Amino acid sequence: MALQWMLLTYAVAAEAVVAILLTLPSPKLLKYRIVSFVSLILQSALFVVPFAGFQLLDLYWKNEHRLMCTSEVCTAAERDRYEKSIYKAQRNVILCASACLLYWCIYRICKFYKKIQSLEEAEKRMKDQ
Repeated sequence: MALQWMLLTYAVAAEAVVAILLTLPSPKLLKYRIVSFVSLILQSALFVVPFAGFQLLDLYWKNEHRLMCTSEVCTAAERDRYEKSIYKAQRNVILCASACLLYWCIYRICKFYKKIQSLEEAEKRMKDQ
């Protein structure tokens, strides 16, 4: 199970780096090359969204079937273990949500830059006529 979360963590980290790379100011030619490269990668990186959704479903199922440790019968170690599992689940929900959100942001940024490029080309054609 830890391997799945590590894979999702690395995917989120890579998405964050790509989002930062896309939003940093750079020359137009370099920016358009980066955007075209990222656009090619985006289609294959779509696996992140259903994978994160599956992980969210898994977290929900585990939360619904988790043994509650709130009574006075529980020992301190059991209570600590229960709280630790709750914190891990909350962290993993944030990780899944950020994976989907970052993918969507990268997609919209690339679409935005492509639209700008097509508008600039249309403006150039209009000026030439």
